[in-house]
Amino acid sequence: MSTGAIIAIVIVALIVLALLWFLGRKGRERRLDTRREQAHEIRRDAEVGRAQADKTRAEADRTRAEADAQAAEARRQDALARERSATAEDQRREARERHIEAAKKDPDADPDEAAAEFDRQHPPADTTAGTTGGGTTATDQPDLPGRDQSVEHYERTSEPDVERERRFERDQEGDVVRDESYEQPRTNR
Repeated sequence: MSTGAIIAIVIVALIVLALLWFLGRKGRERRLDTRREQAHEIRRDAEVGRAQADKTRAEADRTRAEADAQAAEARRQDALARERSATAEDQRREARERHIEAAKKDPDADPDEAAAEFDRQHPPADTTAGTTGGGTTATDQPDLPGRDQSVEHYERTSEPDVERERRFERDQEGDVVRDESYEQPRTNR
């Protein structure tokens, strides 16, 4: 073989090797680009999932905060109801004592009968079904959505010369929606 043929074979072999190296490199770059695109898609999906998780977590936190606020309001309403109940019971007890005192001063009345009559007409709050707070009545129905959860309060006081009645009603927010007072002179028996 001649030297020119050997040189030509070596040159062709070098060109083929360079071409194989170049094609291998291009294939490798294509594979790496494909993997980069896949990694980018996975990262984007992960970011969307993280954003959705953050949104869901924020909604859960907001729901929890609303539930905590409702529980705090329920505790406040319960404390207010207990306070009103105690006040109403004190007023009932005072009215009973005044009723008995009036019967003691009236020569035609018996204080024991007056006390029994008062107790019959105005039983203590703990023995009255459906009432709280010594005359404050809530509906006997459970909390139903859309149902007006108002509270009605009834007071009746008797003095030797006059009887008074007062009825007022509060809505869910505690605002007075009805307030009626009646006063009637007592007639001697």
